[in-house]
Amino acid sequence: MPFEVTRRRLLSLVPLFSGRRIVVAGDFVLDRFVYGHPRRVSREAPVVILRFSREDLLPGGAGNAAANARSLGGEPVAVGILGPDDDGRALRRALSDRGIDDRGLVEEDGYRTPAKTRILGGAPSANKQQIVRYDVETDPASAAASARVLERAAASARGAAGAMLSDYGYGAVGPDAVAALRGALPRGGTITVDSRHRLRRFREIDAATPNEEELEEIAGTRLESDGALDRAADALRSEIGCASLLVTRGSRGMALYAGGGAPSRIPVHGTDQVADVTGAGDTVLAAFSLALAAGATPLEAALLADFAGGVVVMKMGTATVTQAELTAAIESDRTLLSE
Repeated sequence: MPFEVTRRRLLSLVPLFSGRRIVVAGDFVLDRFVYGHPRRVSREAPVVILRFSREDLLPGGAGNAAANARSLGGEPVAVGILGPDDDGRALRRALSDRGIDDRGLVEEDGYRTPAKTRILGGAPSANKQQIVRYDVETDPASAAASARVLERAAASARGAAGAMLSDYGYGAVGPDAVAALRGALPRGGTITVDSRHRLRRFREIDAATPNEEELEEIAGTRLESDGALDRAADALRSEIGCASLLVTRGSRGMALYAGGGAPSRIPVHGTDQVADVTGAGDTVLAAFSLALAAGATPLEAALLADFAGGVVVMKMGTATVTQAELTAAIESDRTLLSE
């Protein structure tokens, strides 16, 4: 049965993303994709030798959330830490090329820009498959750099419609960023958090977007039924003072916990035969945050995030969704929305 949200209402919200200024604070990562096609088996070891085809350097982590906010029409302000290295310079260029304001990025000596490199191979005319991935990680930033990030987050939040915190565990932002942002955002500005391992430490936020595995980690047990999921979500909301919790569940869609009523269980938009889930959580975070900042209700924002996520998982690599694609997805729906 469709939700009591009309197609016309969601379509009217999408243009409101345009020009909406939103702070994106967190761990900025360089996503490197190296493509090639098989030539032969190596004589040195039983491995396939790939002929290099191309290399794509894309914003990952908080950078992907910012890129999605930008492609959806928003005006994201990037706040985080980069190292004085080639990966940091490449990441800054990737953000700048997308028209993303990068003045909130702090460069720190001794900090290495996090990078994830994926090697993909396949026939020249076929979709490439990921063969291996290696990550370049970093030591935590200094206290001085973290303090500079908080200063830039607060400065960037003045006049913004909202903020999203993307915590991948590299230490660029922490729970103390909430107070800094709350004190600088205009009245009504929303704060949304996506944290890999420490969501319980982010208090008094407007919304959070954990996936089911992250909620299981917080609960300390497998959540093998809807009832168990509901109890864990309600306990987390109460503990951290979170108004809305949007739990992403992969092929089972999403579950939204907001207000005091029953949860809204949202099926996936489109097919569950996805092409690539890389960065899909960043897309959900961006669409959900922008929608809340634009005045959507939590359910409206969750449905928009569901449509955006359904579009982006049909693309390969770290991808983004545009306003036009989001609009087309809403218009094509025949199951989720009322007429």
